[in-house]
Amino acid sequence: MNRFTLVRLPTLQAASERVAKAPKTRRFRAGGIDLLDLLKEGLDAPDELVELRAIGGSAGEAMRGITTKDGAWSIGALVTLAQLAEFEDLGTAFAAVRDAAGSAATPGIRNAATLAGNLLQRPRCWYYRHVDLECLKKGGSQCFALTGDNRYHAILGGGPSFIVHPSTLAVALLAHDATVAITNAKGERTLPIAELFALPTVDPEREHTLASGDVITALTLPKAGAGQRSAYATAKEKASHDWPLGEAAVRCRIVDGKMLDVRVALGHVAPIPWRSQEAEGVLEGATPSAELFVKAAGAALAKAKPLDHNGYKIPLVAGLLRDALHRVTGLAE
Repeated sequence: MNRFTLVRLPTLQAASERVAKAPKTRRFRAGGIDLLDLLKEGLDAPDELVELRAIGGSAGEAMRGITTKDGAWSIGALVTLAQLAEFEDLGTAFAAVRDAAGSAATPGIRNAATLAGNLLQRPRCWYYRHVDLECLKKGGSQCFALTGDNRYHAILGGGPSFIVHPSTLAVALLAHDATVAITNAKGERTLPIAELFALPTVDPEREHTLASGDVITALTLPKAGAGQRSAYATAKEKASHDWPLGEAAVRCRIVDGKMLDVRVALGHVAPIPWRSQEAEGVLEGATPSAELFVKAAGAALAKAKPLDHNGYKIPLVAGLLRDALHRVTGLAE
């Protein structure tokens, strides 16, 4: 591991400016879960880590808190997964967010890992994580998943890199049309969470659209509509401390027996958290039924292009989506 200096600055602006001046050698640190892995694996070697948890004042307080205003929820970037999973005030309207946070890794990791860190962690692809392999994501000329063991790789939206996005929280947040607050030395801005992530066709070496010095400060869940509810489903090879094989999150309102304002998001199937407008089109305005859910799951995976070893993800994720739909509508299987 490369030697580094831990820098603690009291203001968000100072932290942002420091990283922006030397983006190749300085990194932000929050929970540090994925960052520590990257350092140990020799995939990153910064000279400085700028400690976000040292930020004080109202900015630091906001980054650590969960607040509500006019029915919308603001969740600070430094809120841990454990805090989010245990925050019961989100209720059934945002149940998918709590469940996704509570499903990640182990209790010890959830107590340290932060909201923003979970969104911005790097891929867990074993070719990318292998220090001796110069894959496309590390500036090489090819994605080794195309011809190698690709059992955990993308079946939707892949190419030229076939990683899957590792964030569990992002799937549930995408289903809720969350927005992200970003600060840098020049000011603040917000963007829909879908615009935070970028496909490999934009840049195979990056997974997000942040610029140097950009800091995620908070995430907002918009006010829930009447009758809103959500559900999250996941499947792993191991019950704990394992990455999902697939995920599904659903948000909708049930009004007069119809599904309205439907959002469907899938995880660990694509290089970004994947919204399925095809499934939403099947479900919007329809009466819940097992037959409808089968049709929606089929629509969600209709464009899947599995590689040699990950075709199992199609029936697996279809089943997870049906499970989430049954639970969000209260329809017994």
